[in-house]
Amino acid sequence: MNTPKFSGVATVPGTERYDALTEREQTLYERDSLRDCFYRDYTRILHSSAFRRLKHKTQVFPHVENDHICTRMEHVLHVESVSTTIAERLGLNVHLTRAIALGHDLGHPPFGHRGEQILDRLTRETLGVGFWHERNGLHFVDDIELLEDPYRIEHNLALTYAVRDGIISHCGEVDENGLHPREALCDLSTFDRPGAMQSATFEGCVVKMADKIAYIGRDIEDADALGMLGGEGRQALGDLQREFRIDALNTTGIMHEMICDICETSTPEAGICLSPRAAELMKRTKELNYRYIYRNPRFEPFLRYSDLVLTEVFHALADAYTGEAYLAADPERVERMPTLFGGFAKFVRPYLDRQAEGYANRKIYGDLTDRRRYLGAVTDYISGMTDAYLIRAYGELVSF
Repeated sequence: MNTPKFSGVATVPGTERYDALTEREQTLYERDSLRDCFYRDYTRILHSSAFRRLKHKTQVFPHVENDHICTRMEHVLHVESVSTTIAERLGLNVHLTRAIALGHDLGHPPFGHRGEQILDRLTRETLGVGFWHERNGLHFVDDIELLEDPYRIEHNLALTYAVRDGIISHCGEVDENGLHPREALCDLSTFDRPGAMQSATFEGCVVKMADKIAYIGRDIEDADALGMLGGEGRQALGDLQREFRIDALNTTGIMHEMICDICETSTPEAGICLSPRAAELMKRTKELNYRYIYRNPRFEPFLRYSDLVLTEVFHALADAYTGEAYLAADPERVERMPTLFGGFAKFVRPYLDRQAEGYANRKIYGDLTDRRRYLGAVTDYISGMTDAYLIRAYGELVSF
């Protein structure tokens, strides 16, 4: 059996930078020695509330009655499957790859990328800073998500640098090939936009490539099931299949084609890459998706609806700011809108300076007398919501 191509550069003990990549901000109680640090990160993400909520967040198609249409959680599991298959074949660290893949979309707000665009606009208007889900994902695993220890005390997740880096650097919207890890292990807060820097590990580069592989085929399947392609779209799909001699441009066909190609083409020198033929197929398939799926006029009502719902909920919470210490808000308002305002009071409680029994996490909101911190808490609360929870909160606003 041949030695895996990346065995000399994989993130394993004894290789360069391993100690820095496995560094944590704090050490949590560790009961056993059965798992390495990256496997622990994987299970911490798996047990997080943010991961559970992904099953009720939009991937591409919202409010779908069909149980077989892809959710954000299913997409994440596809990315995990694709990336770990590649990592194992190339000789990379599979546990690190799995952890990055499982956590890469924890920062996605409700309503998919449309929700991300709306929150970006709202935070720019009110805070002067943009919102993007990769940075929000890092914020969630660093500051928001909590893990209970054996003594029933809640702590921050305290993930390793390598996993945190993979989460904030995973943006795959820009077409790239030949991905190499960056050399500098910089402060991750210096990332100022999506895709600002490559991941610090080859494992993170694999997840970035796998993210795109996972969605382009599945989005075609779902669009076809919902009748969105139409005759022209189906014809374009068939033409592309014949041109590239692919049996089917669906989840299975795309994944098989791209996984095999990456494993064959990638080397430490060339980076994580596709062959010219596979890269062109990826580019053309993505263009087809944009033309017949993502820019489909059937999305227009959803785009307007999501803008209305998210904007009204954001402003309702923002307008409740008084400059006074916040814990339970206006009792009358909480009673009338228990999801929106009662849920917000419950959400912020563990992160206030006021000591909450059973919590040993960072108190990132202070006492919420500072307006920026208050609006930051509003953004965190909304970005963590599921689609259904956000719609329920909006329903309280328009009910009398």
